[in-house]
Amino acid sequence: MTIMKEESFGPVVGVMPVSSDEQAIELMNDSAYGLTAAVFTKDEDRAVRFSKALQTGTVFMNRCDYLDPELPWVGVKDTGKGVSLSKHGFRGVTKLKGLHFRLPTKN
Repeated sequence: MTIMKEESFGPVVGVMPVSSDEQAIELMNDSAYGLTAAVFTKDEDRAVRFSKALQTGTVFMNRCDYLDPELPWVGVKDTGKGVSLSKHGFRGVTKLKGLHFRLPTKN
């Protein structure tokens, strides 16, 4: 099904029945894109297992409507080529400079 593999940015959601968590992960990873995934569950450990197996830059648990400015917003595969938000997002657009000054001592 095309909608399940394409990257869409509209009020669209693909829903499909699966027989197991393993099948869900396999189908979720079967895409050239990997910006975000959302896992809806009451079990936090289950969400953690999904997040480790999913090939996405961001994983939501029980939501998909909020970007935390403290967390990096990043995609993998053919989605996104960098990082935005958080201190990690600034690293790509800033350059550090070290200053080592020896000040004259006062006598």
